[in-house]
Amino acid sequence: MPDYSRRSPFKRPWLDDRGLAAAEQGRSGLRGVFVGGITGGVEICITYPTEFVKTQLQLDEKGDRKKYKGIIDCVMKTVKERGVLGLYRGLSILIIGSIPKSAVRFGSYETIKGFVKGNNPTFTPAQSLLCGLGAGVCEAVLAVTPMEMVKVRFINDQRSANPQYRGLLHGVGTIVKNEGLLGLYKGVVATMIKQGTNQATRFFVMETCKSYYRAGDPNIVIPKPYIAMFGALAGLTSVYVNNPIDVVKTRMQGLEAKKYKNTLDCFITIGKNEGISAYYKGCIPRASRVVFDVALTFTIYETIMDFMNVLWPK
Repeated sequence: MPDYSRRSPFKRPWLDDRGLAAAEQGRSGLRGVFVGGITGGVEICITYPTEFVKTQLQLDEKGDRKKYKGIIDCVMKTVKERGVLGLYRGLSILIIGSIPKSAVRFGSYETIKGFVKGNNPTFTPAQSLLCGLGAGVCEAVLAVTPMEMVKVRFINDQRSANPQYRGLLHGVGTIVKNEGLLGLYKGVVATMIKQGTNQATRFFVMETCKSYYRAGDPNIVIPKPYIAMFGALAGLTSVYVNNPIDVVKTRMQGLEAKKYKNTLDCFITIGKNEGISAYYKGCIPRASRVVFDVALTFTIYETIMDFMNVLWPK
């Protein structure tokens, strides 16, 4: 005899299952948002100087306009002109932006993963690539493009003889006043491509390494040093996969972006005027940051998530 005290006769089993699945996906997404936000704030405070140097070198052009000879020269000139804190110019922008960026990245990844995976106990690297692509596009639209736009403008402004931005609020206000709110979304196409390929590559490599380590047993706990190593490999791979689009994105968000008709024209112009090597400008400082950054990010995320699994069970 059915137990009507435990289940309403007006409910249908498939509705109950669907409701439970939706609730599970919602919890996974919220956990990803919370843990991702904490992870982003910690990570950017540690790695920002390498991001600063990378952006400066990408903005450098050939000929008389060239300002830096390389990574060391960029660091030395910046410290000489503005002190050590000069390497942290624009940090406040990234702190404000990195928390929601990382929250959106991991939150959307966990949400999409819930839909893709469903009730299947296994999660393939190919599925992680799809989820990573979706997460990258989400973070590009919701967080990264405005943040990167302002960061690049601030760093680019520092290169001029008479900087026009007096601070974060003044800089953002000036951009919006002169170019409108859409001015904060210049380079959005390039950023979507960059972030999409970035996260697709990183999550794919990470899940592939984790799957290889577990050898088919999803219950095996991976030590954090291995998580860091897998993250470093994922970060390094992503740099060489999409550095060209990162250069294009930076140029499209610089103060001289008006000389390019669009993202494609910027890509073609760089190759025509500066050669193929220009697409890999800033690759070494970016790699040095990203390898450490991604290793740190995944390690922090996995560590905090372990605590969350106890405090906030799935």
